[in-house]
Amino acid sequence: MKKLKSFAAMLLAVVMTASLLAGCGPSIQVEPSTAPSAAPTQSGSETPSDAPEQGLSYAPGTKLRMATGYNNAKTGLFFDPETAGEGVTLADGNTYHTGELKPTWVEVQNQLNIVFEDQYQGNSASKEFDFWKERPGDVDMVSGTAIKLTENGEAGNMVNIAEYLDLMPNFKAYLEANPIVRLSITGNTDTGAIYFSPYFDGVDDIERMPLMRTDWVEKLLNGEGEFTATASGKTAAPVYQPYMPTSGKVEIDVVKADGSGVESVTKDYDTAGNIVAKMNEAGSMDGVTAVNMLRTYIDEAYNGYYGTNRADLFVGQNAAWDADELVALLRCVVANAQTLNGTDTIQGLFTREDNNNQRRVDLFRFAGTLFGVRGLESRQDYLYVGADNQLHDARQEADTYEAMERMHAMVQESLVSKAFVDGSEESSKTYLENDLGFMHYDYNQTQTILNATALQADQGEKYMAAMVPVARWYDGSNADGVYMRFTESWRSVKTDGWGISKAGVGSDTDKLNACLALIDFAYSEKGRILMSYGPDAFIKTDASGNYVTFSFNGEPMPEIADATREELWDKANGNYTNYARFYLGSTLSFLKSQAFEYQCTHEVGQQGAGYISTAIGLGTIKHPELGMASNPWYTIVPTVLPTTKVENDTVNGYTELTDRFNQQKDGDNMLLNIAVNGYTDAGMQDAASTADTVTNSWSGKQYLAIKQGAWEKDIAYFETLK
Repeated sequence: MKKLKSFAAMLLAVVMTASLLAGCGPSIQVEPSTAPSAAPTQSGSETPSDAPEQGLSYAPGTKLRMATGYNNAKTGLFFDPETAGEGVTLADGNTYHTGELKPTWVEVQNQLNIVFEDQYQGNSASKEFDFWKERPGDVDMVSGTAIKLTENGEAGNMVNIAEYLDLMPNFKAYLEANPIVRLSITGNTDTGAIYFSPYFDGVDDIERMPLMRTDWVEKLLNGEGEFTATASGKTAAPVYQPYMPTSGKVEIDVVKADGSGVESVTKDYDTAGNIVAKMNEAGSMDGVTAVNMLRTYIDEAYNGYYGTNRADLFVGQNAAWDADELVALLRCVVANAQTLNGTDTIQGLFTREDNNNQRRVDLFRFAGTLFGVRGLESRQDYLYVGADNQLHDARQEADTYEAMERMHAMVQESLVSKAFVDGSEESSKTYLENDLGFMHYDYNQTQTILNATALQADQGEKYMAAMVPVARWYDGSNADGVYMRFTESWRSVKTDGWGISKAGVGSDTDKLNACLALIDFAYSEKGRILMSYGPDAFIKTDASGNYVTFSFNGEPMPEIADATREELWDKANGNYTNYARFYLGSTLSFLKSQAFEYQCTHEVGQQGAGYISTAIGLGTIKHPELGMASNPWYTIVPTVLPTTKVENDTVNGYTELTDRFNQQKDGDNMLLNIAVNGYTDAGMQDAASTADTVTNSWSGKQYLAIKQGAWEKDIAYFETLK
């Protein structure tokens, strides 16, 4: 108990609760939190709530039949044959075999005094639910998509968790402090019904970010005098046109180079001109000339602010780059392959798997960040909340297609990878290890592992996150837009969760209470740590048995044990998510902290992510909020809206919308088609007519009307929660 007591105060602001579980009498009694109360907040910050006097009682050893996991046989509560093999010994010193509970769930059993029975079929949430929906009496808890769980809840097949919130102090407190989370899981705003427990793969934190070979940027841009090279290629005939101004001045707030605060820098277009416009005027040029032109521009546009460390414009803590400057840099990188990798070819922008649509869509997500377009990294379809507090659909707005036009211009200049463009079998997975790829937009931890497995650190090779770019965003505060950094890639509720089968638990109060206690426990202090880190044996402690902590996003969080870190690399090549899901059984659902993942991030990855974290903390990178923001434009769209089954079926019937803008692995996406081939192959003419076609010919207007009606229900329901 010593570790929990010493750690409770630290996590109170993060998790909001500190209830412990203890046995009493012939049944298990879940003791309520004693934290003070707080009303729902607008900002999504977490504060304690009043706890009820009641608890959840159930018989010791109550058995729960669990059809729950993440998305395949390896990511269930129990070890699968491939992962366990002949028996796998983990850092806790225990050996686990096929069919045995993973360490996290052994600990849950011990904490709650319940017994888990494996019924998981090893499917995705959607397919797992479909497997059991005809036999709901055979399981007690089941994975499913939010929509399917809600639809079946409304049909009377899933337990309405909201009816028991007063018995679930930890879960209730979290929902009170994060209203968008509450709205995202509310299946019926008339009754306030909730039919599933939400899953957060990290929460209230940045998700994807720009990643680039920073050593290449430094090699090209840093130093005294002019850039020279023994051999270089030529830039392509210019196609891309300026996005940023060609005259005037733009003031940008940046983090100081040492991270100590914020200062303002000026993009002086009157003095330096626009770098893209200047390059375009010069036409195709050799790589050396292009680099020196960019060097001169940086010196003049920023009045010597970056000195001889010009690469900091892109890769420093005080970076201030924008889309035009990136295009100029890409031109320089691609035209100087001989200097950078000793070959004739470098792929500029690429995606993790250039022949996988699920990864290819990261390119249009990046385009949204580059060119100030909302809805391309939405938590739901392509929706976002506008400054007018109305829902908007990026597919129905000309700005979206204008951004794709700009990406197409980059494709025409060969600044986007060949594999992305022609769909060849060439694998972008080997770009970094073969020094062939410069930049993509992805998850920091999983991709910067390549610094250890693919790059040669002893030769200065470095792949890391770069600052979010400056763009013009129309947040409603200024008719002409605001030049600032904003990311829509923000972690919130995912689309999957776990529900309680009403037929499964039936009239068995023990089963029902045990299911509810499991959900509530996951939002307690102990539960949150367990669901992220696994049991205490995998966490570092001091001589007194207390957790050793470090500061993460301003809050103290536990450090992982040295043996855990070694095992992570031995069993999962440094991939935290795979290790946690395959071996520990954590991060399968509920509330996952990024603190564990951050510790498993390569030191180079930590450096870039640290720059971004500092910028977010100091307010120079803005983002959506998990509450009802005073300016609705900053309110994150709920992951799920309270639409009925009839409305969902209607939306599913809008096949042009669903099929042409598919983001699944084997799907086809018109945004990408326009980015690669322009409007012709997409059967369109220009941005305005494309947006109009989506609205008036492909049922976009009807789709948005349904979603808007649901959003208005959410707004009205939120007022009742105040």
